[in-house]
Amino acid sequence: MAYVLIFMWLAGTIWRIWRQARFFQIEGYDSGRYLRWLVSKLQRYILWRALIFVGAAGLIIIILDVVGQDTLPVYVVIWGVAGGLSIWPEGVKEVKQTFKLTQRATRLLITAFALAVLVLIGVQVILDQFVSMNDKVRFAEISVLGLVIYHLAPLALPLANVIMYPVEESFRRAFRTRARRTLEQANPIVIGITGSFGKTSTKEYLAHILRGAHRVLATPKSYNTLMGVCIVINNDLKDNPDVDYFIVEMGAYIEGEIRDICALARPQISIVTAVGPQHLERFGSIETTAKAKYEIIEALPPDGVGVFNWDNAYVRHMYERGYPKTRIAITWENASHATQLRFIAHDVSETVDGMSFEVEDTYVQEKQKFTTQLIGRHNVTNILLAVAVARHLGMSLNEIAMRVATLEAAEHRLQRKTLPGGVTVIDDAYSANPVGARNALDVLKLYQRGRRVLITPGIVELGPLHDQENQKLGQYAAQVCTDVVLVGIEQTRPIHRGLLDYGFDEAHLHVYDTREEAIEWFNTRLQTGDTVLFLNDLPDTYL
Repeated sequence: MAYVLIFMWLAGTIWRIWRQARFFQIEGYDSGRYLRWLVSKLQRYILWRALIFVGAAGLIIIILDVVGQDTLPVYVVIWGVAGGLSIWPEGVKEVKQTFKLTQRATRLLITAFALAVLVLIGVQVILDQFVSMNDKVRFAEISVLGLVIYHLAPLALPLANVIMYPVEESFRRAFRTRARRTLEQANPIVIGITGSFGKTSTKEYLAHILRGAHRVLATPKSYNTLMGVCIVINNDLKDNPDVDYFIVEMGAYIEGEIRDICALARPQISIVTAVGPQHLERFGSIETTAKAKYEIIEALPPDGVGVFNWDNAYVRHMYERGYPKTRIAITWENASHATQLRFIAHDVSETVDGMSFEVEDTYVQEKQKFTTQLIGRHNVTNILLAVAVARHLGMSLNEIAMRVATLEAAEHRLQRKTLPGGVTVIDDAYSANPVGARNALDVLKLYQRGRRVLITPGIVELGPLHDQENQKLGQYAAQVCTDVVLVGIEQTRPIHRGLLDYGFDEAHLHVYDTREEAIEWFNTRLQTGDTVLFLNDLPDTYL
């Protein structure tokens, strides 16, 4: 019977490791970040239910011992029931990011499971060898040991990650070597794009424009890590080796990551969209963020081309550093005085149907009217960056303007749709930043028919700026929205405070703990003519 109890606790431990693997994957297999998340979410680490049941079982055993009713069958039943109730899995409230059982995840889980088995069985064998105990004591010992191992289960993942590092590094090295060889054989012109925000939209706009005259491959969605880029090269580029241009989005959470991607991709043209506080929690400072983003410029050959967003102060400083020799800057916010720049957008106009503006190429004194169904003034910057590259590669402003007219919003980035009931949805749920959030609210302000509703969990990963920026978001939302729905009680407190500070009617402010509750409000309260902005979405580690 003792073995059944051991197996029960072992099964619970393995199941807990499996459940925790999803969060470890969300944190990018970063052991340090996962451990910090565990510490910040002690309710996910300390399982009070298990402690209570095992503690209660021990108390009952003591009482029975006092009254002389502590028979072995009673011990078996009490410890068995306590163990079963302790490890019985709780339901998951909601899941945004499902666990992907990749080859790496499989290797990690096998190692973590093996660690759990070795520790639990190993400790039990040692105790059996060196500690003399009767069956009653053994049941208590197994239950306590099982409880301890069950609680330590999440730590098996970072430990397995450390153990598997040499194996994973060998896989990564082989993967990079194959990708490097494939890229050299295809030999396209590589265009790199990075920035705190705007890089995915700029990538997709540039790819759409260039496809009007060239064969183009772009990294899909947000495949912007070194291994993600390798996957695209080894699969998509291998199957389409005749592409003219390969557009590579490059993301980073620490210094050196963009440098590593550039060492593989070797861009001839690099675009920097913006530097801001997004992911400040990971970088530590905006200056560190700027250094990391500048790696894409440093990686250019001397005859390469750098394309810069002059309207962002940090990117402007990159331009002014003077490398490479061929540098192209764009602006629309500083159009009145930054007349020395290559591409300038004038007379930006925005309606619910899209935007229009005039693009000037100052080097050839040429102007062209642009119209787009895209919304959000930050998209003027993204379009201008794409225009600068396409123009440099030989397309005329007129050709580019025709392609821009057919641009569609990137997925979950100010995508609009009208539901059958007549409710307009503006989907900006991908990953908000302070600039984009304000621009999204400006779009919402254009809709004057019906209610203007904001549904948001706020902006995350802002580090020390979290409260300040989210309070500003609340203050601006108070000027635009008729109703606000906040998702997540704790992380939205600064938005709540900002709304009330600006005099927002608390009767129109709704705070829910989960997305499901917010969606229920959306499904039951909105009516024809209303417009709702979904701003940002949270990874499951924030719930």
